[in-house]
Amino acid sequence: MADQLSTLRAKRERALAGGGPARIEAQHAKGKLTARERLALLLDEASFQELGALATSRNSEFGSAASLYPGDGIITGFGKVNGRRVAVYAQDFTVLGGSFSEVQSNKISRIQDLAMASGIPLIGLNDSGGARVQEGVRSLAAYGEVFLRNVQASGVIPQLSLIMGPCAGGAVYSPALTDFTIMVEGTSNMFLTGPDIIRTVTGEEVTAEQLGGAWIHNSNSGVAQFMAEDEHAALRLTKTLLAYLPQNNAEDPPEIVSLDNPDRMDDALNTIVPLDDGAAYDMREVLRLIFDTDSLLEVHAHWAGNAIVAFARLQGHAVGIVANQPAVMSGCLDINASDKIARHITLCDQFNIPLVTFVDCPGYLPGVEQEYNGVIRHGAKIIYAYCQATVPKISIVTRKAIGGSYVALSSRQMNNDVALAWPTAQIAVMGAEGAARLLHRRAITEAADPKAEEARFIAEYKEKFYNPYEAADVGQIDEVIEPRETRPRLIRALEVLRTKVQTGVPKKHGLFPV
Repeated sequence: MADQLSTLRAKRERALAGGGPARIEAQHAKGKLTARERLALLLDEASFQELGALATSRNSEFGSAASLYPGDGIITGFGKVNGRRVAVYAQDFTVLGGSFSEVQSNKISRIQDLAMASGIPLIGLNDSGGARVQEGVRSLAAYGEVFLRNVQASGVIPQLSLIMGPCAGGAVYSPALTDFTIMVEGTSNMFLTGPDIIRTVTGEEVTAEQLGGAWIHNSNSGVAQFMAEDEHAALRLTKTLLAYLPQNNAEDPPEIVSLDNPDRMDDALNTIVPLDDGAAYDMREVLRLIFDTDSLLEVHAHWAGNAIVAFARLQGHAVGIVANQPAVMSGCLDINASDKIARHITLCDQFNIPLVTFVDCPGYLPGVEQEYNGVIRHGAKIIYAYCQATVPKISIVTRKAIGGSYVALSSRQMNNDVALAWPTAQIAVMGAEGAARLLHRRAITEAADPKAEEARFIAEYKEKFYNPYEAADVGQIDEVIEPRETRPRLIRALEVLRTKVQTGVPKKHGLFPV
């Protein structure tokens, strides 16, 4: 037995050593942690239980047999984050550059299956140079096994991807199929074709950071939802994000004890919307004054700034937020904002997170480019997402709700549960200037002073429709409230809606307007 234990311990030590001291030192020199160091920071102390530590590649092509490592460049297992069970995998760049192999696929697939069977979140730490070329098509097929399980797990358990280094080629599809992607400034990148291939094919000169760095995917492409300044911050952010998510789709998000007064009413809300309906204000400040103190976690903070999507808490309960941002593009909806909003609605619905929508939108952004690129199709995603969502849905119109944007943004017809409005709300079919010209074109053109006549009709239209009372009269708004009352109103409404039961029409699936 002593010899057998000695052999086991030696193999374990070899697995723990990764690619060896020189490669670990090289990893640190790049400002990156090793896979095991990352897991130690992410997981509760002494909670990690590894699986597959001794799995080794069977490939011997192109001299691969001389580079065999226990674990084959990936660490998989179970652990806890703040006492909650999670499944994890972490690619080890010190072993063959973390290159993706058949063994890696088998280990990830195994942990994916166990995570789904156990109903616990899956967290993937990606740091790989790409497919292991020596394995040929087997490495490519191995990606497919992981993608299949990403799709099967979607909407069942939360899936989080952390990009802690390079993520290229087919490897990028797995993070894109998960619920959240977190990138690290300066050390992580994602792209389908790298700078060298682009240079060869198109002649374009671009660096890896310019092509697929954290800022690019957080601000330009929208591929990533979060960006962290370093790996420690990324791992802390992961813990924060998990606190808003349930273990699986059959559970509710965890509740925390809130020390914030549920009846708190901030008088600053009563004056936050400017008297000039063309003036901007920061919707983030509105959210900060309403939700539990320091509970706001914005998603996609750097992409499509004309819309805000976020998580927050009301009396300790997690909620999802959708809001227009009048400080950017007057809060207009466009293609990117539509995608951002629709994705967040769908994500909140699949994990039983109630939705609160703040509306201040003059409509969809006009323009040839928007129309050519399918703003109709993208805008329809918002409608589809709200209509199919069965979680509690509350809307608050703070100012403008004009035309199609009023209908799309959680109106009563989108299966909304409670519709509130502030006295500053302006709910109308179209803008006052356009309506005046449409309704009174002849009277304006034939008037002795057309400009004065047009101004009179605009003022008349605003007086009649630029308020919430017409909508309240016909039941499209449930209640007009003082802005400062918003927090207690939301808390009480969600108390009632927490036991909401709604089922959809039986079907295989609908056709989401992609």
